[in-house]
Amino acid sequence: MKIICIGGGPAGLYFALLMKKQNPSHQITVMERNRPYDTFGWGVVFSDQTLGNLMEADAPTAQTIEASFNHWDNIDVFFKGRKVRSGGHGFCGIGRKHLLNILQHRCEELGVQLVFESEVTDERQYDADLIIASDGLNSRLRTRHAHSYAPQIEQRHCRFVWLGTRKKFDAFTFAFKQTEHGWFQAHIYQYDADTSTFIVETPEPVWRAAGLEAMSQEESIAFCERLFADQLDGHKLISNAAHLRGSAMWITFPRIVCGNWVHWNGAIPVVLMGDAAHTAHYSIGSGTKLALEDAIELARCFAQYPDTAAALAAYQQLRAVEVLKLQNAARNSMEWFENVERYSAMEAPQFAYSMLTRSQRLSHENLRLRDAAYVGDYEHWFAHRAAEQAGVAAPAGATPPMFTPYKVRGLLLKNRILVSPMAQYSAAEGTVGDYHLTHLGARALGGAALVMAEMTCVSADARITPYCPGLYAPEHTLAWKRIVDFVHHSSDAAIGVQLGHAGAKGSTRAMWDGIDQPLPKDNWPLLSASEQQYLPGVSQTARAMSAADMARVLEDFVRATLAANDAGFDWLELHCAHGYLLSSFISPLTNRRDDEYGGSLENRCRYPLRVFATMRAAWPAHKPMSVRISAHDWVEGGVTPDDAVRIARLFKAAGADMIDCSSGQVSKRENPVYGRMFQTPFADRIRNEADIGAIAVGAIYEADHANSIIAAGRADLCAVGRPHLANPAWTLTEAARIGYKAVTWPKQYLAGKQQLERNHGR
Repeated sequence: MKIICIGGGPAGLYFALLMKKQNPSHQITVMERNRPYDTFGWGVVFSDQTLGNLMEADAPTAQTIEASFNHWDNIDVFFKGRKVRSGGHGFCGIGRKHLLNILQHRCEELGVQLVFESEVTDERQYDADLIIASDGLNSRLRTRHAHSYAPQIEQRHCRFVWLGTRKKFDAFTFAFKQTEHGWFQAHIYQYDADTSTFIVETPEPVWRAAGLEAMSQEESIAFCERLFADQLDGHKLISNAAHLRGSAMWITFPRIVCGNWVHWNGAIPVVLMGDAAHTAHYSIGSGTKLALEDAIELARCFAQYPDTAAALAAYQQLRAVEVLKLQNAARNSMEWFENVERYSAMEAPQFAYSMLTRSQRLSHENLRLRDAAYVGDYEHWFAHRAAEQAGVAAPAGATPPMFTPYKVRGLLLKNRILVSPMAQYSAAEGTVGDYHLTHLGARALGGAALVMAEMTCVSADARITPYCPGLYAPEHTLAWKRIVDFVHHSSDAAIGVQLGHAGAKGSTRAMWDGIDQPLPKDNWPLLSASEQQYLPGVSQTARAMSAADMARVLEDFVRATLAANDAGFDWLELHCAHGYLLSSFISPLTNRRDDEYGGSLENRCRYPLRVFATMRAAWPAHKPMSVRISAHDWVEGGVTPDDAVRIARLFKAAGADMIDCSSGQVSKRENPVYGRMFQTPFADRIRNEADIGAIAVGAIYEADHANSIIAAGRADLCAVGRPHLANPAWTLTEAARIGYKAVTWPKQYLAGKQQLERNHGR
């Protein structure tokens, strides 16, 4: 096979040497526009796992690289005058130029032809069987064949500059500095015997406000030296990009995703690899890793599939999934650094923990495996801080974050886990009975601090189905009181209720009989912010609410609020999510009104806020109230996470204590991005930008998830739904699984506690 690699970076060189090693008869040429052994940049970073992949692919190359590495295990975070260190991270750095020299030497050793100072203007000039487009971030081949590759290129929000210094650092160092204009941060790591990479980064508005746009290269470097003088200890910062003038040295990061990685020029495939195909933010050090692993996978595919088309199809299918995982983690990391201001109110220990776990790949238990002492110290700090805030005695031993107390108004929760409100469709004419007593009672005994009853409807025509519970008749209150009394008398859990109105999603069948499908008969009329059918052509048409409708529904919510207090509930939540009535006002997808309740976000929230404020006035001042919102409609033109922060601020001003951060279910056109803890970023933003308590919900199914979320300050409480359906004692089970024994079990179940802990201990 005749192979041309256009671009002599890590991807092109490594693929060339792997293919030549695989079959020495291949004719392989690497075309590079720069001079021999000439490159820009400072050091690159690998994890120990990446080095293992290289060792398996080509041991001689890996051994040479490893011998040149600067290894470190520690990460230091400097914030507000404090240093937080954690260990066990297993990173290594090498100069980019040195890495390329190693790859070039190995290529020459195997017989790969290297051609330098050669600009490829048209790949069709080569008589090749395979062309690799490894021509980097600004790939000309990707641009030329954009119709095939379908690239999406998004310029991100920070300006950054790659610099170096002769100061040696014994840890991967992150330094954060606040200026009158905003926050700057430095990413610092040593990569050879006497040189460290020193990346300075800041949001573009801060960069402009600081005057860096107008500075020369020398002035910019001097600015950075003054700003990070504490880390530099008198050492200078160095630039190796003399060809860049002034502000051109400060660049933005392009996030690149390609729909296809292969373009066919007739029978000749042109295959994207490395930065030409995708980028991952430097804050997780993965650009070079991705490039090398692209090369490994494509070489493996050619070894496995004799047919070129099949090999390329397998390459894209396999690598696209792995790259997407890493790009998603890199995006989380990148967005954290773009929004340091969001976390700047945190104390240094929590700020550092938040930074370490920013990608959501590194969790609480991952950190414990790396550095048990660090996690133990952090748990001690967090638990004492939580106890102080809750007004209780500090624990004697280490306490996982999810088991620390939390106080809201007059209610003290024993831990940070609540049972989500989950529709059961098992009431009779709005009245709950033995099923709900068993369902909620079992979960109250199962270790959660707060058990939330499902959406309970404020009138008969507010129900989703004929089987939904209500609080609109005296018998409803008495039935609920029986359950509340059981929870209070038989457990140490609190119990809350979520009040709502189905709106356009009402008068439907039970979920197992056809979710969102209208009743076959005896339907009742529906209301919404504007006329709509939730399922076009299927659902009933809900009419737009009139002023009289609003007044009546408001009275229904207040009556239900008073009934909830009479029943003895400890917590009240208003349902303003998932396309139900109050949600239909908030989302522009369902609110097309032209009166004072439509148009701007503030106008769209006007009626839900009016309902909430009236309920808050009727609900006892010592009892908490939360609001569930859809923080993202997942539809273009709908509510966005930016909107969600504004919505949270409006409800906070109206007296809300917490925001329950769900998403979606407003439109059947939604396209959510699922994954573990996929809605937690919404809680993170609302808690840390709107400065209000937040409840994280959505694919939280392990103690490790909850501990990571709570410890990092991404939410104050975690709502766990489906796992509690499968296991009413999920909280107690997870405590045993992670080895935390200082948790209270019902005395009747203590024998089970001992056996469960023994079994998990084994």
